[in-house]
Amino acid sequence: MEKKIGKNDPCWCGSGKKYKFCHCSFDEKIEEFRRKGHKVPPRKIIKTPEQIAGIKESCKINIAVLDYVGERIKEGISTEEINRIVHEKTLQLGGIPAPLNYNGFPKSVCTSVNSQVCHGIPSEEVILKDGDIINVDVSTIYNGYFSDSSRMYLVGEVSEEKKKLVQVTKESLEIGLQQVKPWGFLGDMGQAIHDYARKNGYSVVREIGGHGVGLEFHEEPWVSYVSKKGREMVMAPGMIFTIEPMVNMGTNEIFIDDEDDWTVYTADGEPSAQWEIMVLVTEEGYEVLCY
Repeated sequence: MEKKIGKNDPCWCGSGKKYKFCHCSFDEKIEEFRRKGHKVPPRKIIKTPEQIAGIKESCKINIAVLDYVGERIKEGISTEEINRIVHEKTLQLGGIPAPLNYNGFPKSVCTSVNSQVCHGIPSEEVILKDGDIINVDVSTIYNGYFSDSSRMYLVGEVSEEKKKLVQVTKESLEIGLQQVKPWGFLGDMGQAIHDYARKNGYSVVREIGGHGVGLEFHEEPWVSYVSKKGREMVMAPGMIFTIEPMVNMGTNEIFIDDEDDWTVYTADGEPSAQWEIMVLVTEEGYEVLCY
C-alpha cells in the first residue's frame, strides 16, 4: 500500500503542486482498480513530465544509432562489427551503451540471427550471409535515462517465408499498440498480439517479454504477449514500457546457450523475429517514444 498523503500536502510526484490539484484523482482511480482485485502500477514507475523529457532525449540517441546500423548492415559484416558501430556511435552522440556489463553481458548490443530469439552476443565469427534475418537490440543511457528498442534487418535476398515472419511480427506489434489505452490492461495488448501471430500460423515466446523502462534498464511491469484481455497490470498515464513480441516460425519452445548463458534459441531451429518499441501511456492513449 502506498503512503497516504494529505490533500494539501505536496504531491508525491515532485511537481510542487498540492496533492489535491495533482495526483489525488489519479490515486483514487488506482485504488478503485486495486479494490476490484486488479494489479496496479506502483508510484515509482509513473513518470513525471521532467523524467519523460529526459527519457525522450535518450530515445533520440537510440533511434539515431539504429538508423546508423541500418545504413551499414550488409552481407559479409560480422556481428562484432555491428557491436563496434553501436558502441562508437552511442558514445559519439553522448550516450552510454546500456547492455555493456549489464548482469555480465559482454557487449554493447544484442545481435540475434535467424533461430536466435534474443540476447545474441556479437562475435567476429558470426558473419552475416545472404538470406539471413537479424534483430539488432540497442539500449542507451543518456543523462541517467534509459531507452530500448530493436529492429529486424533483412540481409540480401531473403526467402518469402522469412520475409512474412518479419512482417507479421511487426504487424502484431502494431495491432497490440492499438490496445494501449489509459485504464486498460496490459493483457488487452498481449492477447491482440498473440491472436494475430497465431492466426498467421506462428507461435509467441512465453518466457521472455517486455518491461518497464526509463529510470532503470528494466523496471516493473513485466509484459507478456500470451496474456489475456482484461488481465495483467492496469495501464495508467505516465507508465512507460516496451512492446517486443518474439514470434517463432515453429514451436514457441526455446533454450539458452549453455556456453555463453545468454543467447536464446528456438528449440526446433526455426527462425524467430522481434521488433521492440517504447511506449508512454498518456491521458488520451499512447505515444511511441522509441522505435
